[in-house]
Amino acid sequence: MIMDGYFYARKVFETGRSIWASNGEEREVGTRDFIEILKHLEEALGEKNYFGGDAFGYLDIIAIPHSAWFLAYEKLGGFKVADHAPKISAWVKRSLQRESVSKVLPDPEKVYQFVLHFRKMSGLD
Repeated sequence: MIMDGYFYARKVFETGRSIWASNGEEREVGTRDFIEILKHLEEALGEKNYFGGDAFGYLDIIAIPHSAWFLAYEKLGGFKVADHAPKISAWVKRSLQRESVSKVLPDPEKVYQFVLHFRKMSGLD
């Protein structure tokens, strides 16, 4: 299960990157792939509070850092995570209520601004 969680966390990063580091059709494909990964994660989460059940655990620790990038993915991909993966959206909110998470994750708006700057420097915008 942990290896599956690691696989999906890595896929979130890879497909997310294809949203913010590309344009046109590549971005559209990345957006579709990202949403599909979120749906798989929703299935894994099921009705549990966290991926391991009622307690915040290893899979949550692996996955939650990627949520700081969701705003950038949403704005550049033209979608809302909550519309396609409401359980994941609720999991992010629940996880952010933990001090151990909220104190270390970067502000999603700052991540988005970084992405815009990177895109400009890379000639994507």
